[in-house]
Amino acid sequence: MAFEGLADRLQSTMQKIRGKGKVNEADVKEMMREVRLALLEADVNFKVVKEFVKRVSERAVGQEVLKSLTPGQQVIKVVKEELTELMGGEQSKIAVASRPPTVVMMVGLQGAGKTTTTGKLANLLRKKYNRKPLLVAADIYRPAAIKQLETLGKQLSMPVFSLGDQVSPVEIAKQAIEKAKEEHHDYVLIDTAGRLHIDENLMGELQEIKELANPAEILLVVDAMTGQDAVNVAQSFNEQLGLTGVVLTKLDGDTRGGAALSIRSVTSTPIKFVGMGEKLDALEAFHPERMASRILGMGDVLSLIEKAQANVDEEKAKQLEQKMRTATFTLDDFLEQLGQVRNMGPLDDLLKMIPGANKIKGMDNLQIDEKQIGHVEAIIRSMTAKEKEQPEVINASRRKRIAKGSGRTIQEVNRLLKQFEEMKKMMKQVTSMQKGKKKGFKFPFM
Repeated sequence: MAFEGLADRLQSTMQKIRGKGKVNEADVKEMMREVRLALLEADVNFKVVKEFVKRVSERAVGQEVLKSLTPGQQVIKVVKEELTELMGGEQSKIAVASRPPTVVMMVGLQGAGKTTTTGKLANLLRKKYNRKPLLVAADIYRPAAIKQLETLGKQLSMPVFSLGDQVSPVEIAKQAIEKAKEEHHDYVLIDTAGRLHIDENLMGELQEIKELANPAEILLVVDAMTGQDAVNVAQSFNEQLGLTGVVLTKLDGDTRGGAALSIRSVTSTPIKFVGMGEKLDALEAFHPERMASRILGMGDVLSLIEKAQANVDEEKAKQLEQKMRTATFTLDDFLEQLGQVRNMGPLDDLLKMIPGANKIKGMDNLQIDEKQIGHVEAIIRSMTAKEKEQPEVINASRRKRIAKGSGRTIQEVNRLLKQFEEMKKMMKQVTSMQKGKKKGFKFPFM
């Protein structure tokens, strides 16, 4: 998970100072020593770390902090604000041209995930912003890139403009923009050529495309797992092309987070999007404040709500609520809920978006096995329609058949049925308590 090592170190450091009734300069100095080490271990640029520590230290030993009623909390507030500022302060949104189409050049080295990210961005623009993008295959030096983009276009049911690998990328970009105007596409995403390293030929070609296409955005796609190399690549591209934004891929991987914390400071280029998985919907807008909250263990409720809105059917949710209220909730309903929750992403990541979840005993070591959910789904799918509607009819022989059909044990089938029954009882109790309240019933001590 992104920033995991850094988050653990910073949260542990913040915890030491959080509850202190008094904070002195020595406390702040000790805390900042830990913060410096945590950032350096996360592969954050040395100059960035030095400047960050200096700014936090100056603010943390100020009179308004040390003499406040909750100095420990105030110090943490300062760290969060400076961490947010380090990553850009506010969200940097994708540009919209005054006259469509908005041209976006996707640039980067080979292996960073540029072509896949182009497809993901097109999907995001259509789903979240109701846009009509045109994908453009302008990487003529790697035939597989053209085929890959065309495959992505089919998966997304989205048009891909291609003239093969015998026409110059500049001519492809020119004709693609004309095509977009004719067919009223409001975004043109040009997947440009990449190289294993930066060279004059690559930059010369990209500058020609830039001059012709006059893009509103030049987005650099970099692999977050390459750490400081990602920052160096961003710096080189920025100097020669004038980047408008960065897309960090593989931020869900085993990355230390140094690139995300360094790129903005070193290049003055905002991070606009982050890749959080391999699926075509696993691209998110980058919110510096929300990411700072996640790193410091303060949760990220807004992102959690957005994930729910994007993946949970509102009408079905209302129907489900009604079933819960009337105690008619079935195993089929439960199966559907599991599917919607899984679509929101890895469960341990979702839990960490809940404020205070990191303080729950054992949460820091919590590893949710996604396979267990798959086992539950397999058990339910091995049941007949009647069994899912009326679990009470499931006798010993039926349990044996369900276990065999799902490839699980009879004990697992028994456990699921018992847990489902307990959940239904709890729903019934909550519903009756709500009815009692409506009738004027008062709970003790309320």
